[in-house]
Amino acid sequence: MNQIPDNLAAVQARIAAAVAASDRPAESVALLAVSKTKPIQAVKAAYDAGQRAFGENYLQDALPKIAALPLDGIEWHFIGHLQSNKTAEVAAHFAWVHGLDSLKHAERLNKQRPDDLPPLQVCLQVNLSGEASKGGVTPEALETLAVRVAELPRLRLRGLMTMPDPNSPPDEQRTVFARLRERLLALRDKGLDLDTLSMGMSGDMEMAIAEGATIVRIGTDIFGART
Repeated sequence: MNQIPDNLAAVQARIAAAVAASDRPAESVALLAVSKTKPIQAVKAAYDAGQRAFGENYLQDALPKIAALPLDGIEWHFIGHLQSNKTAEVAAHFAWVHGLDSLKHAERLNKQRPDDLPPLQVCLQVNLSGEASKGGVTPEALETLAVRVAELPRLRLRGLMTMPDPNSPPDEQRTVFARLRERLLALRDKGLDLDTLSMGMSGDMEMAIAEGATIVRIGTDIFGART
């Protein structure tokens, strides 16, 4: 736990350097601290060091943390695979969803989002690497899904998310990030008001930022290796 503030500062310095190298505004990239599998004390240590946005993959692991940490300004992002039997809890307890890839789940989240909460911020996950084991809407189906999701009143479609194959060469990973940016720009040209590219993790954040990432999802370099 004692290392978390230093780790967080090091990650923020990497982000700042990558943003400067890309000649982008300093505030153009937000850090999402991926706290999946990490204990409540680790999240609190990062919060005390100034971090506010936290990403969780597993609902059963996230809900106790959310209940235990009703802290001012804390923001919870669901970044795991959505299942139909989990959408009600996700809609009720999270501010963002990064892995939305079906109209069915979007409609469930829209219906189940409590009226006293602001619209749920969502990103559509796009499978650009073609991995059968990875979720995400295909590039060919992306526009149709985006248009339908943007019509749902209790959701706010913010942008797109992707994850390249971590075992692929760096140039191929960067190409995936570039293709996601191109998809976002194409949807903007269709009239959709999108502003978010959720892409980049501990090992590839600099490439993602160079290609336009606005949210980087960092876990290991803040909290240490997953247990």
